[in-house]
Amino acid sequence: MRGDGDGWVLSDNGARFWGRHGAAGLLLRAPQPDGSPAVLLQHRAPWSHQGGTWGLPGGARDSHETAEQAAVREAHEEAGLPADQLTVRAAVVTAEVSSPSGARWTYTTVIADACELLETVPNRESAELRWVAEDEVAALPLHPGFAASWERLRSVAAGIPLLVNRRS
Repeated sequence: MRGDGDGWVLSDNGARFWGRHGAAGLLLRAPQPDGSPAVLLQHRAPWSHQGGTWGLPGGARDSHETAEQAAVREAHEEAGLPADQLTVRAAVVTAEVSSPSGARWTYTTVIADACELLETVPNRESAELRWVAEDEVAALPLHPGFAASWERLRSVAAGIPLLVNRRS
């Protein structure tokens, strides 16, 4: 059911995590004019959890969704990205915690490519959306979860050739 994933999960140590069925975000890459990769980042709205930090479009998974489906849906909702212009390349579980009930909450980062720097349309959850050169990402004030996983994600992405056209 649409929206049934919205809600907090309490971990064993009392920390709260968004997404009753876990959460997913989209690490979208696209070639810059010089061919080097840029990633789309979201400057989180001040009122949101960890507001004012930079991260990935993403959010709660619904019960019927895969992580890939949730990440693509969230990217459409938060950045106006059309699913037919994205090519999913990999999925990486970047956070995992246990709840008192024994359930496991995960955050999955889905790596995808676009053939060009796509236009974006921010929703109210975004103060700004920006294409950022991979080398410049770590210099921004990153969302703590994204900061903790950025180097690992960058390493995984480096092993996946960037698509520059649909026939690749």
